[in-house]
Amino acid sequence: MEKESLFSAKNLKLLTDPLGRSNPVTVLVLGVCSALAVTVKLEPAVVMAISVTVVIAVSSVVMSLLRNTIPNRIRIIVQLVVVSLLVILVDQVLRAFAYDVSKQLSVFVGLIITNCIVMGRIEAFALGNKPWPSFVDGIGNGLGYGLILVVVGFVRELLGSGTLWGYRIIPSSFYIANGGVYENNGLVILPPMALILLGIIIWIQRSRNKNLVES
Repeated sequence: MEKESLFSAKNLKLLTDPLGRSNPVTVLVLGVCSALAVTVKLEPAVVMAISVTVVIAVSSVVMSLLRNTIPNRIRIIVQLVVVSLLVILVDQVLRAFAYDVSKQLSVFVGLIITNCIVMGRIEAFALGNKPWPSFVDGIGNGLGYGLILVVVGFVRELLGSGTLWGYRIIPSSFYIANGGVYENNGLVILPPMALILLGIIIWIQRSRNKNLVES
């Protein structure tokens, strides 16, 4: 039998589908809590997206390698151990090299352990497929999750603080206090607005594509 290419159309589909028609947040409605909680600023949103992507991809590979050796009755326990170990490593790396962002993310890094996307992709895909497709699937779903975080974080920081990645984007002279006509929208940085923005993204996506993958 001919060996499947690492970059075959099937594998590329695993990478690209989660960015749109099977996005884990807007279509499958997974990982919504963290998507709403860490998007006040763009920087923590990006760091969270990278962290989740690394955990999903690596844990999927590990579980794919172990899938034929783990008794079914303890598979959830093994998954939790693997994911927990990776989350601890990610948390320690953030504390060592990005401490300020780690403080902003607070408990949400640790809560990656309970992120539905991580456990869902292991159960739905990694346990039934080889390591490379599992890795690609993990990367794709991590990027799909991260895309939503970046979009929401971009809008919330820009309109709520007038900055992006901490850098001033809207000039100070535009503000009412300095004789201008602009004022930051305080509602945007509150949790309800994150939910509203996510709802708008879901509405736009579903209105443009009536054949979304929902399973």
